[in-house]
Amino acid sequence: MGDSAYSFSLTTFSRTGKLLQIEYALNAVANGRTALGIAATDGVVIATDKKFSSSLVEGEDVQKVERITKGSGFVYSGVGPDYRVLVRKARKSAQAYYREYCETKPVGQLVKSTASVMQEYTQSGGVRPFGVSLLVAGIDSDGSPRLFQVDPSGAYFGWKATAIGKNYVNAKNFLEKRYQEDMELEDAIHTALLTLREGFEGEMNGSNIEVGVVSKSDGVFRLLTPEQIQDYLDEAN
Repeated sequence: MGDSAYSFSLTTFSRTGKLLQIEYALNAVANGRTALGIAATDGVVIATDKKFSSSLVEGEDVQKVERITKGSGFVYSGVGPDYRVLVRKARKSAQAYYREYCETKPVGQLVKSTASVMQEYTQSGGVRPFGVSLLVAGIDSDGSPRLFQVDPSGAYFGWKATAIGKNYVNAKNFLEKRYQEDMELEDAIHTALLTLREGFEGEMNGSNIEVGVVSKSDGVFRLLTPEQIQDYLDEAN
């Protein structure tokens, strides 16, 4: 009996030690839009494209980069509705933390609690894994810029720069060539946009790209406006 006999069971390991539904969830991530993040010396940038299949879609109603706390934000690749559930849970968790301790939840703890939610959905009957991977940007409690990736299995990793979604291999290779240890936030934003452009079909503009940044100077996560993104794109040309 091969691994295919176990492919419909989430809670049963195959003979080769795999949980195949988690691998299928990672396939859903790999088919999603490219998203990437870069941790600079003075901040973090996360970015993704939100190109639509039809020009008739009202793009302003679709938001892929979300602010979770004052100093942290998420971006995803994969299944959009699953992402909304995780965003809501993360915000509720952050609010509960603030209510108890009267301070913003550190990004490291936010990542751990979100990863725990995703892991629970790999070990329970009657559910399926979340079909998303997350990139989490924020300033940690010690003031250092941090970038994390959280996968459907509940595993999480810290990164200097990384990419997820469609074309992630080429994007990672591009980042490996461009990334520098002393890179500042402005350079990181330009590098993020150049990396997205590598695998982008059509013309990039301020309306089909989303960028979120958090700066070490004020510790506030903010989304760049389409006009700001367009200015960065014009500078790169």
